[in-house]
Amino acid sequence: MLKDITLGQFFPGSSVVHRLDPRTKLLAVVAYIVAIFMADGPWSYGLCVLSLLAVILISRIQLRLILKSLKPVVVIVLFTAILNMFYVSGEPLITLWKLTITREGLITAVSMSLRIILLVASTSLVTYTTSPIALTDAIESLLGPLKKIHVPVHEFAMMMTIALRFIPTLIDETDKIMSAQKARGADFESGNLLRRAKALVPVLVPLFISAFRRADDLAIAMECRLYHGGAGRTRLHSLRYALIDLWGFLLCAAAVAAIIVLGRVAP
Repeated sequence: MLKDITLGQFFPGSSVVHRLDPRTKLLAVVAYIVAIFMADGPWSYGLCVLSLLAVILISRIQLRLILKSLKPVVVIVLFTAILNMFYVSGEPLITLWKLTITREGLITAVSMSLRIILLVASTSLVTYTTSPIALTDAIESLLGPLKKIHVPVHEFAMMMTIALRFIPTLIDETDKIMSAQKARGADFESGNLLRRAKALVPVLVPLFISAFRRADDLAIAMECRLYHGGAGRTRLHSLRYALIDLWGFLLCAAAVAAIIVLGRVAP
């Protein structure tokens, strides 16, 4: 399960999606998320799925990586689907003991599950095709107007990017610690859920020690490089919009508008 968590990983490439300005990708994914929650009906949801599949195909990211990113949320999707199937009132379809599956509940379960899947897949695609440094610059640029009211935008963007960057590192560290303890006879797989949870407690102590050590090393490295926040800092690669970003905006706007219209018009 740990190796299935791919959030924060970046896969370099030369596709059109990789070459888009990171601000364009962030705005596009926000617009796509809004469209997902405004979709209603099979036609609009179908267009959401087709739009995402088209972007995945253009980005040349393997579909198995996107599916891999969905494994950690399988439990959440199933839990959401079960709650909606049994606890949404409407026309009854199947009765199991004292629980009744309704038509409206089944439709709601499918739509909510699909929303979670599309949400996770689209955000994972952004991190797969955008480097952490580019994400930092994009977030800082988009939140730039907040600097006028003394919001620490640069520090906020830096913290978000460092958190994303260290997710894969901490996952690898956890896997190494668990492998080392398994070699010493630890058992993380047998027993009930409570017993397995207790077995993970010895993993937390070395993991936290390693995380604090890495944080301290990072702080020392930043101080040695005279890092003092965003004031007066320059960038090696400045963000610039290009013609490809204009086409990206237009295609995204067209897809979002079509999804919303289909959700309101189509049955």
